[in-house]
Amino acid sequence: MKEIRTRIAPSPTGMMHLGTARTAIYCWAVARHLGGKFLLRIEDTDQKRSTQEATQVILDSMKWLNLDYDEGPIYQMDRLDRYREVVEQMLADGRAYKCYATPEELDEMREAQRKAGLKPRYDGRWRPENCQGKPIPEGVNPVIRFRNPDDGDVTWHDAVYGTITISNRELDDLIIMRDGIPTYNFAVVVDDWDMKVSHVIRGADHINNTPRQINLYKALGAEVPVFAHLPLINGPDGQKLSKRHGSVSVMEYEAQGFLPEAVFNYLARLGWGHGNMEKFSREELAEVFELGDCSRAAARLDFKKFEWLNAQYMKEADDARLASLVRARIEKRGGVVEGGPDLVGVCGLLKTRSATLETLADQALFFYKPLERDPETVKTALEGENLAAIKAFAAAIEPLEDFTAPKIYEAIKSVMQAQNIKMGPVATPLRVLVCNADRTPQIDKTLELFGKKVVLERIASGLEMAA
Repeated sequence: MKEIRTRIAPSPTGMMHLGTARTAIYCWAVARHLGGKFLLRIEDTDQKRSTQEATQVILDSMKWLNLDYDEGPIYQMDRLDRYREVVEQMLADGRAYKCYATPEELDEMREAQRKAGLKPRYDGRWRPENCQGKPIPEGVNPVIRFRNPDDGDVTWHDAVYGTITISNRELDDLIIMRDGIPTYNFAVVVDDWDMKVSHVIRGADHINNTPRQINLYKALGAEVPVFAHLPLINGPDGQKLSKRHGSVSVMEYEAQGFLPEAVFNYLARLGWGHGNMEKFSREELAEVFELGDCSRAAARLDFKKFEWLNAQYMKEADDARLASLVRARIEKRGGVVEGGPDLVGVCGLLKTRSATLETLADQALFFYKPLERDPETVKTALEGENLAAIKAFAAAIEPLEDFTAPKIYEAIKSVMQAQNIKMGPVATPLRVLVCNADRTPQIDKTLELFGKKVVLERIASGLEMAA
């Protein structure tokens, strides 16, 4: 059986978009499902736009999503000699030729075709049979063009869209090399040929490139891989996803506090389905993934569902892991984690209330900010029966050696019974004096995390402030 080999081949010209990330997930899933290999290739031949920073974003995004690749990263710019070698062979046997047409000539040609009601396409003016005796213009650096077949059709069975046929009359002689640098359509074919890629999985915006590439494969005597084109991801309004919709890059979601497994899950489900599977691990995806289950319709990004799914993963996440992920976010907000309440415990208390790491940091901040209470707010919190209640509570917890939530709750309950009051007169001053907040999570668990010494000190200082 032929080895299954898939690849993701992003260009390092900017952020790693959600669509590229989803394609990478599907490529990874096909390779893992079929026991094959997954490759990472960096298509960096666009030297004007490619940057090392963008390359690092790709590597960081792959690592963050836990998309482990078996080979790579492979850089196209390291393979220039190979592309030039193939071009020389094609020139030698007539599969390619040099074209000396200037940009101005080509513009004039296209304009004349438009006026004549024709589809603009290169007219083959520098094909060997069309330029016999024609002088080579001085000072023009030629491009290399592939000699595309004139007649017949290109047909392939797309793993998502089914059978697609394009007439060769719709195609022209594409440029395969310019100034010694291969063009996209040529480099990708040579790469996939050399790297024995069995499945080319990419966005539907590449469908127009596929017949050109298939003709190149055939001209090179290379085996044509399986092609699978994925519908694009649209924004909630059904329009092409763009920055106006909000975050469109993978690492922006990391910055917003999403967990990588939630992003992986959501993107995998965006345009693919398997029964009632909504929430699943990467291992579960690899077990069941089939390209034939991909939708042919464009997917719509639903930010609310995205956040809901992340919230489910937050609830299940290990508390210690959440603490390691949220610490820097708390400190960025001015919190001092060192020496404060146990962050692991704080995360365990708050994670069910937090949709993202950012909201978790917001909610945890009161545990780690310096206590800066407003005197008027403190006085208001200690009015009426509240003053007696907080004093009684402090007296009830002072002798406690086991300062845990159950014992703290017993102390609160004893005050409520002794003074015939409800929870409010005890909880309200506790929130203000100890937490400097009008709302907190479950008060007994919150106080346990602060510790008895801090709770008593803050109650005492609050009483002094109101005196």
